[in-house]
Amino acid sequence: MAETGNQRDLTKGEKTKYRLARAMKECMKSTSVENITVKQITEECGLTRQTFYRNFLDKYDLINWYFDKLLVKSFEHMGEGKTVYDALVKKFTYIQEEQTFFAAAFRYDEQNSLRQHDFELILEFYENLICEKSGKQAGENIHYLLEMYCQSSIYMTVRWVTGELTCTPEKLAQTVVDGMPGKLAEVFVKLEILN
Repeated sequence: MAETGNQRDLTKGEKTKYRLARAMKECMKSTSVENITVKQITEECGLTRQTFYRNFLDKYDLINWYFDKLLVKSFEHMGEGKTVYDALVKKFTYIQEEQTFFAAAFRYDEQNSLRQHDFELILEFYENLICEKSGKQAGENIHYLLEMYCQSSIYMTVRWVTGELTCTPEKLAQTVVDGMPGKLAEVFVKLEILN
C-alpha cells in the first residue's frame, strides 16, 4: 500500500490506520465492499473492533480516509505552481498503484461512498484554489460548472479504475482536462493552473 510519508514519521495512530487499510485491501481481494465486515478487517490485521471504531466510523470511513491521503498528496503540488493536469496525473497514478483497492471502493455507490467523498473533496479543493488565487469566492455560475466538471471527472475515474476504460494516467488526465467547460477553463487559465 502506497503510504504517504516516511514510515518512521507516522504517529502510532496513523500506523494503526494504515494497518487497517491494508487489511481492508486484503479483504477486498475476495469479498465485495458491501459484504466486508469490521470483524473480517480486524481479524485480518490482528486488531480489536474497539481499535477499529476508535479510528473510523465504519468501513467506508476507512476507505475515504485512505483516499484522502492520496488526494492530498496529489493535489498539494498545485500550490507549488503545478497545473491541474499535473495534479490529475499524480492522483491517477496513485489510484493505479492501488487499483484493486480503488476498483472495489468505487464500485460501491451508496451512503458514505468514495464517489461522493471524492466529489466533495475535489469540489472544495477547486473552490478553495480559486479563492486563494483570485482573492474572492467563485460565483454561482462557476460553482455550477465546477460541480458538473467534478462529477464528470469522477465518472471517468470510475470507468477507468474498474477497467471499462483502458489508458495511462497521463491520457486520462488529458481527457479530463480536455472535458473542462470552456468558461471554467478560462478561469483556470487566468489563475495560471491550466496550460
